Amino acid sequence: MTDIKALQGLIEAEISKLQFGNDPKELYDPISYILSLGGKRMRPLLVSLGYQLVKDNPSSIIRQSLAVEVFHNFTLMHDDIMDEAPLRRGMPTVHEKWNSTVAILSGDTMLVKAYDLLLEVPSDILPEAIRSFNKCAVEVCEGQQIDMNFESQDSVSIDAYINMIRLKTAVLLGFSLELGAMIGGMSAANRKSLYEIGVKMGIGFQLMDDLLDVYADQAKFGKQVGGDIISNKKTFLLIKALELANPNQKAKLVDWISKTDFDASEKVQAVTAIYDEIGIRELTSGLMNQYFDESFNLLESLDAREEGKHLLKGFARQLMKREK
Repeated sequence: MTDIKALQGLIEAEISKLQFGNDPKELYDPISYILSLGGKRMRPLLVSLGYQLVKDNPSSIIRQSLAVEVFHNFTLMHDDIMDEAPLRRGMPTVHEKWNSTVAILSGDTMLVKAYDLLLEVPSDILPEAIRSFNKCAVEVCEGQQIDMNFESQDSVSIDAYINMIRLKTAVLLGFSLELGAMIGGMSAANRKSLYEIGVKMGIGFQLMDDLLDVYADQAKFGKQVGGDIISNKKTFLLIKALELANPNQKAKLVDWISKTDFDASEKVQAVTAIYDEIGIRELTSGLMNQYFDESFNLLESLDAREEGKHLLKGFARQLMKREK
């Protein structure tokens, strides 16, 4: 299948068929709600694209690919509570629409349901698939905890930040590609390279997300623009700005970071202006493109179907142009 949109359509159709349960409604309605909010379905797409590096007919593994989408949305449901986020894809987060207790329990149920879907992987590779998934799932939790640890740290290095986003975001993209290739029968050595391709793409994707959080058009962005600035989140943008700022710029940044009583829009505008003076937007774009380029170079040398490589590269290039 050569059409990403058609593949997304198959994934959406399969998501709409998922049956988690009906009673109690307070447990299951939030699951249906968060999954109905849409999104790019990047992770199940990557499972399908990983499969197409070995074989055609990705429609045969759509249901198994939903394991990573259900898991991903479980992490979003819990992350939103921790971040006290008001919006998810332009709609109220689960803890806002219901409450935190409901969101925790519904999220727990989603994790169990993700395993149910993963159990549909062919039995000969199931133990390896579950071990890889478990390793990935623990790393995602490690990344989230490191991210929260950053909140109480005065300074964070660029290397520490990249490691955090590798764990929190990128390893799941690497696993998604690897899972599809594993089901397709790709050799272990090639899958190791493919995993690294997904991780590098994932780091690039997260850097783009950080960039969009500051510079996206609110009308097109599903989350609150400037949310990272408002919450003093230690993204690459803030870390690099503090590193490169002149004494006057640094004093202003530190002042805004230390304020507990402020007008949110004023803070976003002031910090963004400092980023502009330093050239943070261009520096972030440069690093983002570096990770994408590294992933493309690895992909070129991968022993896989050319059609599959072309599809994966095309999908990544689509991501690089996104506005939301």
